[in-house]
Amino acid sequence: MRRGMDFISRYVLKGLDRTALASEVEAVVAKPADFVEDDLRGEFAKALLRSTRVIRTATAPWRQWGEGLEPEAVNQLARACQLPVSVAGALMPDAHVGYGLPIGGVLATENSVIPYAVGVDIACRMKLTVLDWSVRDLERRRDRLIRAIDQETRFGVGAHFTERRQHEVMDADWSVCNITRNNKDRAWAQLGTSGSGNHFVEFGVFTIPEPQAGEASPAGLAPGDYVALLSHSGSRGTGASVCDFYSKRAMEQHPDLPREHKHLAWLALDSAEGAEYWAAMELMGRYAAANHALIHQHIAANLGTEVLLDVENHHNFAWKERHVIDGAEREVVVHRKGATPAGEGVLGIIPGSMATPGFLVRGKGNAASLHSASHGAGRVMSRTKALETFEWDKVNRMLKDRNVHLLSAGLDEAPMVYKDIHQVMAAQRDLVEVLGEFMPRLVKMAPSGERAED
Repeated sequence: MRRGMDFISRYVLKGLDRTALASEVEAVVAKPADFVEDDLRGEFAKALLRSTRVIRTATAPWRQWGEGLEPEAVNQLARACQLPVSVAGALMPDAHVGYGLPIGGVLATENSVIPYAVGVDIACRMKLTVLDWSVRDLERRRDRLIRAIDQETRFGVGAHFTERRQHEVMDADWSVCNITRNNKDRAWAQLGTSGSGNHFVEFGVFTIPEPQAGEASPAGLAPGDYVALLSHSGSRGTGASVCDFYSKRAMEQHPDLPREHKHLAWLALDSAEGAEYWAAMELMGRYAAANHALIHQHIAANLGTEVLLDVENHHNFAWKERHVIDGAEREVVVHRKGATPAGEGVLGIIPGSMATPGFLVRGKGNAASLHSASHGAGRVMSRTKALETFEWDKVNRMLKDRNVHLLSAGLDEAPMVYKDIHQVMAAQRDLVEVLGEFMPRLVKMAPSGERAED
């Protein structure tokens, strides 16, 4: 805590007994109210009192889905529910440690938004389109599919198009804050690109099962196998810049937050900076959607095929929603950091890994989860650990066994770094209903060595 360091510096500069410093600090920490009028110790004592008022001892109610989650991910969600602005939380079965709020964390707050609870990659998003191609063409015309991906998107941290793509999002008001205004040119250059980290573009087999007797096919298509295109990416460098700027502003406004809570610093929605961040976040949502729209439109046009089904959703975002809190319905801000919206009847996409299935789902509107579900399988190890653990020979053997053709990816995105997607889905049967299954066959991600920006 900054005030604590100030006290220590002043204590030393005054030439006081250094051997007694530790006991002096302990005394103020134990009973800060006794020292608020003290010339030397007063500011430190007042900061301690403010800190204890900021963080509640009793947490807002929250619930966990799934077993065996990382203890620190659980602790992160519990700490988030200690904030005075927090009113409810939920932890999804794919959860793992993040900055402030864990990946797979859902948090409802009162009149406030937490930049790090939205995430660095604002509006990171999934999009699935089912194409009018024969499943046999995944093998017979693989070279055509590869060319379409290579020509119609770009991968990597600085990936951009020399000849810029056109979309109405670039006609929106990019002056909502200085960050978006100053990054508009970069955003336009990166429009339609896929980035790095766990971002991907995949072709695969999308299967719609036979419906139960008397029911229509839930996805609006006849049961059977289809060729589908699946993508995962977000708002690229501009979204990251928005997060970086406003998370720092939030931390500056809450200097007395304990160290373990600092990435949970919030902005009031009725403050100038809170309103700016919200407007920038909304713009990044439109921008991320435009990225996916262009990737899918251009690839479909390149292949000369029609789109039979189109589904998409954010999973790093904040929404103003109405939920029952303490027995009364009211508007709250629901942050879903690596979590899929799963309101009743809402369609969403939950991917697995490059060698395991993803799922088209329909939300059940579970109130306890704040109408949320997982956003994927969730990592079981860090990128550094993955690079130390696996070799490409083993990964390539697995991919061959699963009939997956990998164009490029980092070893830190090997299928083994993710949880068993089937176990994750089983843990959230009360959150979503599975409508269809997507199995990757042709996968492209940023090449090895690229810095992850997911």
